Amino acid sequence: MDSQTSQPSQASPSPHTFQVDLRGLVDLLSHHLYSSPKVYLRELLQNAVDAITARRAEEPDAPATVRLYAEDGTLRVEDSGVGLTESDVHSLLATIGRSSKRNDALESARSDFLGQFGIGLLACFVVAERIRVVSRSARTPGAAPVEWTAADDGSYTVRTLPHEARPEPGTTVHLVARAGAGEWLSRERVRSLARDFGALLPYDVRVGDEAIADLPAPWDRPHPSPTARRVALAGHCRELFGFTPLDSIGLDVPLAGIRGVAYVLPTAVSPAQRASHRVHLKGMLLTERAEQLLPDWAFFVRCVLDTDSLRPTASRESLYEDETLAAVREALGERIRSWLTGLAAGDPERLAAFLSVHHLGVKSLARHDADMLRTMLPWLPFETTDGRLSLEEFAQRHPVVHFTRTVEEYRQVSPIASAQGVGVVNGGYTYDSELIEALPGVRPGTAVSELDADTVTAHLDTVDPAEELALAGFLAAARARLDPLNCDVVLRAFHPLSVPALHLDDRAARHEQARAEAEEQADDLWAGILGSLRGSAPRARLVLNHLNPLIRRISSLGDPDLVGTATESLYGQALLMAQRPLRPADSALLNRSFIGLLEWATHTDPGKDDRR
Repeated sequence: MDSQTSQPSQASPSPHTFQVDLRGLVDLLSHHLYSSPKVYLRELLQNAVDAITARRAEEPDAPATVRLYAEDGTLRVEDSGVGLTESDVHSLLATIGRSSKRNDALESARSDFLGQFGIGLLACFVVAERIRVVSRSARTPGAAPVEWTAADDGSYTVRTLPHEARPEPGTTVHLVARAGAGEWLSRERVRSLARDFGALLPYDVRVGDEAIADLPAPWDRPHPSPTARRVALAGHCRELFGFTPLDSIGLDVPLAGIRGVAYVLPTAVSPAQRASHRVHLKGMLLTERAEQLLPDWAFFVRCVLDTDSLRPTASRESLYEDETLAAVREALGERIRSWLTGLAAGDPERLAAFLSVHHLGVKSLARHDADMLRTMLPWLPFETTDGRLSLEEFAQRHPVVHFTRTVEEYRQVSPIASAQGVGVVNGGYTYDSELIEALPGVRPGTAVSELDADTVTAHLDTVDPAEELALAGFLAAARARLDPLNCDVVLRAFHPLSVPALHLDDRAARHEQARAEAEEQADDLWAGILGSLRGSAPRARLVLNHLNPLIRRISSLGDPDLVGTATESLYGQALLMAQRPLRPADSALLNRSFIGLLEWATHTDPGKDDRR
């Protein structure tokens, strides 16, 4: 057999062209790329504005008009733009993904255009079953007008028209609504969408005879005074976002091509809540939900701005994350930071009003910005044993700034520490402990120390050794009762006298306590692993106040069981006073001690007559 006949053919296969199901593609656009059918009008406005921009690049004095006419489920959009020839129609309108901004003489000026992805009129099929385009090219004055008609099944026709069909260069787009979509082409909806998308467009855009553009932009309008400007911008914020701002911040960043304003929210919001901002691209509304525009710490403002430097995504409903956006984010953050610094320097009343609502946002910024922390030290509020103070004022009062890392720890120690003259700052709230630890870096000479159970105990007065020795039996009974709960008992003398007992622990003690509980409930293998993790962490302690009359009476009891029940009651009461969450074992102890005390209180001596 001939060896050549046994070899597979090496000829290159003929290439095939992808087939596009237009209806399936439109369904994909409407359900996954675009957030709402309303974007069809943005696409029409965008195409019209880009056509005018292209014509004016060659004819600076060319007319710049866009007219929209809606009636009975139809829409007509006319523009005075550059127009199309018959070859342009075949090349651009009928080819999905090809943009007129590519591969032509205006490639170098693509930054002047709104749309750069070549989706074009395809989005109109989201609301229309048929699209008809009549266009005449300004670049080829002698070319006849051309008509392109397309249906949502993917078919289209092209034909030339008499010159009188379109006497002037430009394009007219006719839409016929698909079933159930007529409302999107109603006059009221078209006017509303046109105002929303095109209010800042630089050309003459009208729905019928009604002008759409509202220029200059609110942040560019002149005002007789700063107060008048603030009032006018507050009205714009109410109209746009639905709230009256605490203040407005100008966002003029010429190097980044940014003009706009940030409105300060009048109520506190969670740092985890993503802020949504309105972004216009060269006057056209791009999105109402831009989330990555500002630094994370600036969650207390809502922005509206116009830009010519940022890139949109393919859907043109969000911003493309790139180096330009990162630089803009930093520049806008610096503008908001400068506003805060200005308030601190010249308007303390407005700053205090702002911080009363949004101190959390400023703390978030200050933990990464030493200059901001230094500026805000006299203003940022913290919870302390001296009341609500700034760190600057607290540090002036106390040689050492003691703090706790959790709210629970603060609640345990604050009453006792305050009575002993030890100042404590609650560092358990978001960002607070980080700022307290950064204090020495911006306030040289300041001593900062975390307050733990050992530190508090060290500040309490010891009991005379002879008196403590006389109470050895009582302390032994109390310790035996609390030993299963991994809690020691110590005797100290402290104020206020009304506090009989104080429960103290730290994170290491709580960790060991949690490990021991898990070990008790685990199977043999897991219990062995947890047992190997047992450390030398200090145990929690119940500090009994020797100055308290109740403690003195309990310590004189001769019944070890009654001493144990009373100790359990003191332990439970101390937990409740510290507002600590109760473990199952703690709840059981409280119930047991309560019942035990009731039984003791209602016990009748059989040697006595109980008759009254």
